[in-house]
Amino acid sequence: MKKIGYIEYNLLIILVLCFVFSEARAANEAETSQKINNICFYETINAPEAATAPIDFRSKKKKSKARRSSGKVNFETFRQYYNKAMKFYDNKAWLSAARIFEELYPLSIGTAVGDTILFLFADSYFQNRDYQMAAFHFKDYARRYPGTERTELASLNSLKAMYLTSPEYYLDQFITLVAIDEINLFIQTYPNSKFIDECNRMLDDLNDKLAKKDMEMVRMYYHTGYYEAAQITSRNFMKTFSASKFAPEVLFILTKNNYEFARKSVEHKKYSRYKSCLESYETLRLQYPESSFIAEAKKIADEAANQIKKLDEHKK
Repeated sequence: MKKIGYIEYNLLIILVLCFVFSEARAANEAETSQKINNICFYETINAPEAATAPIDFRSKKKKSKARRSSGKVNFETFRQYYNKAMKFYDNKAWLSAARIFEELYPLSIGTAVGDTILFLFADSYFQNRDYQMAAFHFKDYARRYPGTERTELASLNSLKAMYLTSPEYYLDQFITLVAIDEINLFIQTYPNSKFIDECNRMLDDLNDKLAKKDMEMVRMYYHTGYYEAAQITSRNFMKTFSASKFAPEVLFILTKNNYEFARKSVEHKKYSRYKSCLESYETLRLQYPESSFIAEAKKIADEAANQIKKLDEHKK
């Protein structure tokens, strides 16, 4: 009797567990079904009307043909667009050529024409006088294709583009400084290049631009009466740009500046400042004996010498 009761008790537990699991499974299936229905409903209400229409295989073929002739560059149309870009390039339609080369290049990476396309892409910008873009892409060419016959020319063209984007002397000269560094690097990399003379000419022009900016600063300090600032700026100029064509004029301005500074100084500082006037004149006379500024500078120096003589007599 007890044994039968024990069996019935176990059967009851099994039935309860089966019921619980079946309820959970049913709930899970209902939830999954609801999600699927929701997704289907969402796709249905958001799908375009054409999606519910029956499929017309003939129209699909027409669309695929239209897609092929839609004007996009791909592997199938690569040769066609390459020839088109070359035609634009040969006819000097630089911007049109650049636009197609830009689309062709990603497809050409790793192929035999990859370096040609990138070079012509950069050159199209250069010929179109978009020098910033040309400098970037020529430099990119030299980085990506360091061993080709065009590498040196690409590097040079990158320098020329930077040189041509260098602003007027009175503006910020950051690009000028970058261009000077890049030209010096080119000369180090290609010391026997046939383009060295051209690089040196660009360097001279860029350095003259920096020198003129500093000279105008010396002139401004002198004319506004900031005599000490003019002295400091002039001396810094001579340390950096002593070979510049503006150096004689800077020394002439310094001679005038030192004279005016001495004349307007307190009595016990006049002597040393007149001496500074004589020193700047002597530097001008010795370093640039052919300068047109020497005659006028000598008059100022002679007057400074007279003032020194008077101060010496006054001390006695």
